[in-house]
Amino acid sequence: MSSDAPSEAVAHRGMITACVVLAVIMQALDTTIANVALPYMQGSISASSDQINWVLTSYIVAAAIMTPPSAFLARRFGRKRVLLWAIVGFVVSSILCGLAQSLEEIILARLLQGLAGAALVPLSQGILLDIYSLKERGSAMALFGVSVMVGPVLGPMLGGWLTDNFSWRWVFFINLPIGLLALAGIV
Repeated sequence: MSSDAPSEAVAHRGMITACVVLAVIMQALDTTIANVALPYMQGSISASSDQINWVLTSYIVAAAIMTPPSAFLARRFGRKRVLLWAIVGFVVSSILCGLAQSLEEIILARLLQGLAGAALVPLSQGILLDIYSLKERGSAMALFGVSVMVGPVLGPMLGGWLTDNFSWRWVFFINLPIGLLALAGIV
């Protein structure tokens, strides 16, 4: 943006901000939430210690590969559309992770989750830059930075609690309500 004023599409700026922050937290949460559930997954799907680590690695590698193309997709199809599809893809792949019955299934679902989640952080940041004026951007980016940090910090605690009280599958199912809330405010 070249002007100091945000675009006209800021009528619901608070809602948009809350929803993109939720999307970022959801993605960032998944970088660490599965760590504490690995031993439970390992027993459930009969995987070795080396094999089960692919649950973490597949997600991170897929996200790293897909992050640069997310800029092209946003330019081609629009930030909002790509963000919506990324959230939908992330939620659907999270459900697939939770339903997985084998190592291959969960690794494939985590790959899909990483591919979908890769766009969430850069697109959310871009949307925040679009809807805040130059004077307000510092505060918006501070909020964005907090959301990027909250997910990985909460991940192990929330993952442990969900695994202990429900099942390892809930470390993935937790993304359904978060993703639906994010979608509801962006649509």
